[in-house]
Amino acid sequence: MSTIYFNPKESESIHILREVAAQFERPVLLFSGGKDSITLVRLAQKAFYPARIPFPLLHIDTGHNFPETIQFRDELVKELGLELIVRNVQDSINQGKVREEKGRYASRNTLQTTTLLDAIEEFKFDACIGGARRDEEKARAKERVFSVRDDFGQWDEKNQRPELFDMLNGRIEQGQNVRVFPISNWTELDVWEYIKTENIKIPSIYFAHKREVFFRDGLIWTANEHVYREPHEEVIEKMVRFRTVGDMTCTAAVLSEADTLDTVVEEIRLSTLSERGARIDDKRSEAAMEKRKKVGYF
Repeated sequence: MSTIYFNPKESESIHILREVAAQFERPVLLFSGGKDSITLVRLAQKAFYPARIPFPLLHIDTGHNFPETIQFRDELVKELGLELIVRNVQDSINQGKVREEKGRYASRNTLQTTTLLDAIEEFKFDACIGGARRDEEKARAKERVFSVRDDFGQWDEKNQRPELFDMLNGRIEQGQNVRVFPISNWTELDVWEYIKTENIKIPSIYFAHKREVFFRDGLIWTANEHVYREPHEEVIEKMVRFRTVGDMTCTAAVLSEADTLDTVVEEIRLSTLSERGARIDDKRSEAAMEKRKKVGYF
């Protein structure tokens, strides 16, 4: 564990995680292998130490994830002795529940919703803990810490419960479940400073490295078999890193020389581009995230 210090946001997040364990019967932590969900794992370790984390991790795998992320996920789970549940978008495609997208902006990111809702039903999860933050995107800024979903997994932004004086109401009706956001009040910089202070391991793609990429729509796309590329779109090698990690079809890189935690933190501190500015899927429409959330997306 780390050096003793007081971090009010850490304390708030630990309080939220303990409330989840106290109020719900079958919680789960949604894990992507990204920095936010990795931070949640560290917070959960602290919340329940010296006991083990009392809920499993759930990864909805699109099949188009960065290999570095999957390798990191498996190593982390093994090192900490965590329970990991993986459900695959490819299975939803094979079952005819969703249809593979084609063309220039094809992605499996939106297809995750069906796989996630099926997993929630399969395991009867009543609370899904996630690493969304209010500073990321305006739809997420509307979320409460305990955000109720109906029995179809849908979110109604006009029907949110008040959360006064840190009172978290986990009462739900039959069929409902709650999405819980323990780091909702954190910023991207808060997360990176926490990772630095706690010396938390993260996937190598968060640090600057040489990678084959191509440019489209002002964004830097990964050149890969899963990412559609026009013949005229030239593949070049650039020094890049990733600020946010989804699957390869929806996550753009940024030019960077930051190859240590110190230089990454400094780069974030000086950046004028929002973190979600590097998310390709958010470019589909101004309300892309809100539309996905209304049909059950995380």
